[in-house]
Amino acid sequence: MGANEHRQARQFEQVRQRSLHLAEPLSSEDCCAQSMPDASPIKWHLAHTTWFFETFILEPHEPGFRPFHPAFRVLFNSYYNGVGARHPRPQRGLLTRPAYDEVLAWRHDVDARIACLLQAAPRDGELARELAALVELGMQHEQQHQELMLTDVKHLLAQNPLAPAYLASPLPESCPAGQLSWLDFDGGLAEIGHRGAGFSFDNELPRHRQYLAPFQLASRLATNGEYLEFVEAGGYRDPALWLSDGWDRVCGGEIEQPLYWRREEGGWMEFTLHGMQPLDLARPVTHVSLYEADAYARWRGARLPLEAEWEFAARDVAIACGDLHPRAAGSDGLAQMFGECWQWTASSYAPYPGYAPAAGALGEYNGKFMVNQYVLRGSSCATPHGHARASYRNFFPAGARWQFTGIRLAR
Repeated sequence: MGANEHRQARQFEQVRQRSLHLAEPLSSEDCCAQSMPDASPIKWHLAHTTWFFETFILEPHEPGFRPFHPAFRVLFNSYYNGVGARHPRPQRGLLTRPAYDEVLAWRHDVDARIACLLQAAPRDGELARELAALVELGMQHEQQHQELMLTDVKHLLAQNPLAPAYLASPLPESCPAGQLSWLDFDGGLAEIGHRGAGFSFDNELPRHRQYLAPFQLASRLATNGEYLEFVEAGGYRDPALWLSDGWDRVCGGEIEQPLYWRREEGGWMEFTLHGMQPLDLARPVTHVSLYEADAYARWRGARLPLEAEWEFAARDVAIACGDLHPRAAGSDGLAQMFGECWQWTASSYAPYPGYAPAAGALGEYNGKFMVNQYVLRGSSCATPHGHARASYRNFFPAGARWQFTGIRLAR
């Protein structure tokens, strides 16, 4: 095994161990429950990421391959129609079998087999490059699920009247939010998309040119205090502010404040991974839908940025990592681009000019979702290290709120 293979083997072990580490604060009951169709049980995440390595790496590359359990191919397939049948997504919480311990045993088995495969792999040639690329994609895929594990378990624990905390440690103290200012960008002909060495997903490519008119971005994210002004001014009662589908959801009682806000006798509270906390007015507002972000922007006389504007502005911004709850802006200039909240844009999730999905089932990873979704940029306080870059394109339906989604204004 060469130096590159040793490095990838270490990275593989670290990624796989972090998923188990994220599950450590949870009981087996926590790990098996599903709070809504969009969220998945922790046990399912641990199983599906293992399924990915077994299905896309071991099956085509391991001599004499045999699955750990043939039924797992169906139970833990997420959306890969090219692989075969799938268990219905809304029913993942009904999978009391296999037991949690059996899923962990499967992970251990697959990890050992991947390690053997990397040990025996040739150092050079097309096969070596193909295997390294697949393992890299598998690790990146698992890291995406690590963020989902945190947001899914937050949604699960929020349904419990006891408001249990995922983290036993107290929420770190906040600092005052700086004054919001408007930063000018000249625009012009911009290069958009992934550049340079390093991993990128196929939806970040090809790099291409796009013209941008001059624009402004807010220096920081909208805060809880600023969004509370919108709530108390009747923002959820004014149809002139809302996109039609969003207003229908307001009228239906589906949305009336950010997802984890609670109005108590003593004031506003917010459910966090540290448990229920008094609403910190200086921290960024989070867990809002595109509809809420857009309505708030209109109320402020602004708009949401285009994804190309956001990337153009962020191209030289230093990457920051979060601490599992959004922090107040602690610096001047263009702050909070990374590490606090994913930021809604006004851009529909669509292919870049010249985009072509990969052949086979792996081509379903991104391309087939390029409809009825909006792009979010940046990264959140739950995003793993390495998944924050200016070209990264996250995407969700306009009504999604259980991710750490926030608001940066533009005009």
